[in-house]
Amino acid sequence: MLQVEDLGGAWELRAESGGITLPATVPGCVHTDLMNGGRLEDPFLDDNEAAVAWVGRTDWRYNRDVAWNGPEHERIDLVFEGLDTVAAIELDGTALDATRNMHRSYRYDVTTLLDGTPRPLTVRFTSAYTEAERVRDLVGPRPNAYPEPFNFIRKMACSFGWDWGPTLVTAGIWRPVRLEGWSTARLAEVRPLATYDGTGRLDVTVGVERTRERDLHARVLLDGREIAVLQLPAGATLAQAVVDAGDVTPWQPRGYGEPALYDLTVELLDGGHVLDRWQRRTGFRTVEIDRTDGGFVFHLNGKPVFVRGVNWIPDDIFPSRMTRERYERRLREAADAGVNLIRVWGGGIYEDRAFYEVCDELGLMVWQDFLFACACYPEEEPLASEVAAEARENVVRLAPHPSLVTWNGNNENLWLREPCGWPEQPGGDLSWGETYYLRTLPAIVAELDPSRPYQAGSPWSGSWDHPPNDPDHQTFHSWDVWNRQDYLHYRDSAPRFVAEFGWQAPPAWTTLRDAVSDEPLLPDSPGVLHHQKAEDGNGKLARGLAPHFGTPADTEAWHYLTQLNQVRAVRTGIEHWRSHWPRTAGTIVWQLNDLWPVTSWAAIDGAGRHKPLYFALRELYADRALTIQPGDDGGLTVAVLNDHADEWTGTLLIERQDTGGEVRATVTGRVSVAARSVALVPVPDAVAGFGDPAGELLVARLEEARALWFAVEDRDFAYDDPGLTVDVEAVAGGLDVRVQAVALARDVLLQPDRIHPRAVTDRGFVTLLAGESTVYHVRAPIELDAGLVKAPWVLTDLSSVLRRTP
Repeated sequence: MLQVEDLGGAWELRAESGGITLPATVPGCVHTDLMNGGRLEDPFLDDNEAAVAWVGRTDWRYNRDVAWNGPEHERIDLVFEGLDTVAAIELDGTALDATRNMHRSYRYDVTTLLDGTPRPLTVRFTSAYTEAERVRDLVGPRPNAYPEPFNFIRKMACSFGWDWGPTLVTAGIWRPVRLEGWSTARLAEVRPLATYDGTGRLDVTVGVERTRERDLHARVLLDGREIAVLQLPAGATLAQAVVDAGDVTPWQPRGYGEPALYDLTVELLDGGHVLDRWQRRTGFRTVEIDRTDGGFVFHLNGKPVFVRGVNWIPDDIFPSRMTRERYERRLREAADAGVNLIRVWGGGIYEDRAFYEVCDELGLMVWQDFLFACACYPEEEPLASEVAAEARENVVRLAPHPSLVTWNGNNENLWLREPCGWPEQPGGDLSWGETYYLRTLPAIVAELDPSRPYQAGSPWSGSWDHPPNDPDHQTFHSWDVWNRQDYLHYRDSAPRFVAEFGWQAPPAWTTLRDAVSDEPLLPDSPGVLHHQKAEDGNGKLARGLAPHFGTPADTEAWHYLTQLNQVRAVRTGIEHWRSHWPRTAGTIVWQLNDLWPVTSWAAIDGAGRHKPLYFALRELYADRALTIQPGDDGGLTVAVLNDHADEWTGTLLIERQDTGGEVRATVTGRVSVAARSVALVPVPDAVAGFGDPAGELLVARLEEARALWFAVEDRDFAYDDPGLTVDVEAVAGGLDVRVQAVALARDVLLQPDRIHPRAVTDRGFVTLLAGESTVYHVRAPIELDAGLVKAPWVLTDLSSVLRRTP
């Protein structure tokens, strides 16, 4: 049986230029080792990012002694699951290889180099800048969206900086490393493609590596039940079979049923002796994308699915710090917000196995980008062969996961080429990646994973017959609104599928204060601006606020209003586009998470704190919801959104009331909305005709769902004092904070981190109508001071903020 000896843990790290030697931890990276050793300031604090830039320009060396202490085997392999990035490996003075790809694993036969005596193992890392600049000089320049050479090296692109991330160019043994001892043969590849069409179907391919030419066989077991035996006669290295798995429960995405999983085991045997064993959990489902007439509708097991998605970036700029527990926490947060699809964005990494396993368990569909983003990518060597090898390995590695529903060729490269004028820039007339997206990658997917649809890019209209970012054809990225327009312009169109859109806001107050030591702290103070990476980001925030709220009175008001505006913007987009189902077949919000403390589009900030947008997503992505939408004719319509397996029947109430709760007009009617559909109910003029636009609002109710409509902007609305009363009760684990309103209290917000850095709550902005109340459940691992609830800015409502605004 194959034996494993883990080589993780204690190593030694040295700067090749001398002067630095310290203990290192593997898996890890140079930055974290230097921080742990007290040799590097926290790069997240103030402008330390610039002060630590030398780390990415330095060459490094990892050392440790290794020996094989296991039973005697015919073959001993040294296996690296990930090297970041440009590495030269030596064992006992013998050069094994030179690597240049962070996204691949590496295996070396070291049988003749190892025994029970410790031997020195050295991994030398050349600066990623040195390699990227070497390749650029070799193949010629290529345009990209950021002033760093990330498109010349197969490495996590966003480590070179992005419009939400720092430039912290890493190096190190970032994934596990081990020795493996084996004899006769080992499993080199297991590729199961599990589909469902009334019964389960398993297309399984088994590849072996041999030291002996013997007749072997592979047993395939599903939940311990043998369903196939694949023969591997002497000399054969590959076997494949299509197996009827029988009456299985299909894997379903969230909201459509159980994400049923089965234990899949493949054993490689020599006679009755097990040589190697491979085990995963998998699920049976069939996925298609209906692109008829320019559409883009996911079908899981034959049923159309409205995608309620979020974009995922690496959750840490130092991805070696990620753990299964952290993946599970973040993905559960997504699931709890009503999300059913995670898009793994192309400027990051192919995530750890744990990421996909948790998605399998939670019923979260995964859209996986191949790792190309916002640039022209050379198609020459030494990159072309690396791209193909990387793609082949990761398609096979991720094949067992039922959550993975589509492969996407790149992020924005097909689109940005013309709008950004790349053909006219230096290198713009050279190869730029089109061959990868339209030929290389689809061919690899067709060969290795025909069970999943491939798309050439995001956005992509399906062909060059239409502009890549055509809202009427397939996937669309809506960035003109954030960059140039007010968010109300989201209502101008109904794209077929919105794969990216978003609005910025700063992180939670404590996250911002922990990262920025400016005194006074201002929206444009140096540290705040350093943690704003978007071009003219604060200018766009200010222009976004102006038509709705005016100019904030101070930093605290700016913080509150920009977080509110982020919610308003995303709400405007999602509610509008959901009301156009099935024409608009999904939205993927940019973005779920951050990888450091920054003003960004994220719903969860870089410290893991929930911004108000996170709680808003729970409402926006609820199975059943109401929204009031304006029509082209000037009228109003209630859209009844029923993304549920059952019909939604009830009495819809629409009323116009003043801020004190007095009803000025009302209408009721029975509605019956079919499963997975939308009904549009016009608001009668008698109700929609505002007598006092600055003092009235519309309210629509159906069961527990509610929608509001205001006829004028907040800066023009006559908000009265809502007469809030606040009662705080100490309970086990924290505080219950009950807030009651005498009159309309719009966008009440409790910021738990202002009570204690470790405090959390269960809701964000809450609008209370006259006489209504809500309870914020504030929890923390320590006893909380109830008196702090009444400290400045802990509990705030919009009217009190606007009264401070000039």
